[in-house]
Amino acid sequence: MKVVFLGGTETVTGSKYLVETATTRVLVDCGLFQGYKWLRRRNWQPLPLGIQDVDAVLLTHAHLDHSGFIPVLYRHGFRGPVYTHPATAALCSILWPDSGKIQEEDAKYYAKYKLSRHEEPQALYDARIATEALELLKPVEFHKTFKVGDLTVEFHPVGHILGAASIIIDDGNHRVCFSGDVGRFNDILMHDPEPLPNVDTLLLESTYGDRLHTTEDPFEQLEEVVNETMKSGGVLLIPSFSVGRAQVLQHMLVKLMDSKRIPRVPMFLDSPMAINVSDIYSEFHHYHKLTAAECARSQQLIQYTHSVDDSKAIAEQIGPHIIIAGSGMATGGRILHHFKHWLSDHRTTVLFTGHQAGGTRGAKMQQGVSAIKVHGEWLPLKAQVRVLDGLSGHADYKDLHSWLAKSKLSPNTNIQLVHGEPNALEALRDYLLQHTSFDVDIPAYMSILHLNNMDEPAAS
Repeated sequence: MKVVFLGGTETVTGSKYLVETATTRVLVDCGLFQGYKWLRRRNWQPLPLGIQDVDAVLLTHAHLDHSGFIPVLYRHGFRGPVYTHPATAALCSILWPDSGKIQEEDAKYYAKYKLSRHEEPQALYDARIATEALELLKPVEFHKTFKVGDLTVEFHPVGHILGAASIIIDDGNHRVCFSGDVGRFNDILMHDPEPLPNVDTLLLESTYGDRLHTTEDPFEQLEEVVNETMKSGGVLLIPSFSVGRAQVLQHMLVKLMDSKRIPRVPMFLDSPMAINVSDIYSEFHHYHKLTAAECARSQQLIQYTHSVDDSKAIAEQIGPHIIIAGSGMATGGRILHHFKHWLSDHRTTVLFTGHQAGGTRGAKMQQGVSAIKVHGEWLPLKAQVRVLDGLSGHADYKDLHSWLAKSKLSPNTNIQLVHGEPNALEALRDYLLQHTSFDVDIPAYMSILHLNNMDEPAAS
């Protein structure tokens, strides 16, 4: 058995690993490259394998950097099964068509304003193809063993987001685990990542390999921001990611309100995608910490705005209120319309709750710019800009060490660090070499790892 690293190496995007035996080929994850243009160009390069020769895709979770390339496979003729957890399949039914729609709109925009070197810019896939690709999804519960060719496969819960799993593959001679994105211990919303059984090789994500999460209580931080904003008579705007982050923010606000730590003011979730995802979190509540009653309570206290007219009506709201809206980095979505209405008011607070990539509006606002451009108009930024730390769904390097320590790994387990930026990969490698007995390597893009005899050179 061998693993070909087609993505997720020396970067936190494009996760894609080909596992091959003499008779079977599977892809573990099939994500979009995102971020820098030189990475996004890889989405357009032909994969170094025959699409029809892949027997199946095994999907760790729904985030597009892990799942968003599957519609491209479908567009090129792949009709094999995509095995994943039922909750992940449900989330993909929202994320893939939305991704296709955005790509369609971007292609039309580039064509209209001649921003592409191509005469007729094309989308990787459109909403129709993404919707058709959903037919490939084959839900599999955690801990259920199944076969793909001569490989035995099993999914293990790993926290992070709803449905996220580590995937263990066994060819009868070697057991390899793909960690996927590992969640945190004592997360507000998700259960702790489940310890692993013994495996011979572990591909371990390293997103936070050089970082530790803050020890501050996020409930106290949120309580302070809300009370200060409401006391001033202002509006609290929270740009939010739709999967995971919007759901935990709703829970925190409702819990603070029910315990009378913050005043009862109107609250709005103004994101159709986040609303749909919240419904899925309610449906699959057995897989996270909230009960069905707690999920329902959020929907009782928070107004969900489905239509554009409902969204516009929020502008007529008088007095202090709270708006959660996409997108999380303020790169698009309905939050921009609320920016146009409220950023010039010094009583307004904009609260960012996640990583802001360089060059995004969110990053610029955190850097203290005096104005931001929205829909061609420069908006003066007089609002307060705050940051709520501690809500990341990724394990930091001490969480990862704890997860490994709780797992039943032998001292001979080989660890390959993936899904991390170079600094994070190197920092986590050094940390694990100092604090564990594992052999730790960092694979390169397009390298090949031969698993059946780890005494021989591992990568080529």
